[in-house]
Amino acid sequence: MDQTTPILLVPGLASSARIYAPVIPALWRFGPVMVANHIRDDSMAAIAARMLSEAPPRFALAGHSMGGYIAFEIMRQAPERVSKLALINTQARPDTPEATARRRGLMERARHGELREESFPELVHPSRRDDADILKLVHAQDEDVGVEGYLRQQSAIIARVDSRPTLAAIKCPTLVLTGDADNTIPNALSREMAEGIAGARLKVLDRCGHLPQAEQPEATVRALTEWLGTEVV
Repeated sequence: MDQTTPILLVPGLASSARIYAPVIPALWRFGPVMVANHIRDDSMAAIAARMLSEAPPRFALAGHSMGGYIAFEIMRQAPERVSKLALINTQARPDTPEATARRRGLMERARHGELREESFPELVHPSRRDDADILKLVHAQDEDVGVEGYLRQQSAIIARVDSRPTLAAIKCPTLVLTGDADNTIPNALSREMAEGIAGARLKVLDRCGHLPQAEQPEATVRALTEWLGTEVV
């Protein structure tokens, strides 16, 4: 391959580098892969600024769920550094009052050491609700992030801005990837993003919930490798 593309992957809420493990080997063929750490700051602006300070000068950027919120902030701070953008099971909208109230309740439970295991069935496709391997992955990521990291993440998410007004400013090749049964961020919100970004490609994975890397790794790899193969204008 004549040219390599550094790739920056951003995990979601309560998620770590483990979520991307099924897809990294395939992406690595396109260039060096870096999984961002997003547990050290409590605002989107600070998280994005730190990531930019640690990232290559120019890179392909993929953000999953909360990682998509961070990706939008990176696009606001340094759009010239992003060669390609992938938005995975995420949305451009800010929190609703109801969502914020729910997050604050989850934060209080986390402070008391309560696991969020009951939310697992909502994260995955109905066919995956008894998948012990994915449940184990979710628990391992909880340990990776830790309570304080989780609280900082939720604070940043609550305060995030509405990214819909800036969708039209995104000019790089963009993939919007989602699942057909995402109950956490409905895929209608992915369609909204794709319609707002000129030339964006929307891909809806079959039999998939909110965790496509774990639920449908092969289909996710196909979508991401096609995206990385897109010519940069």
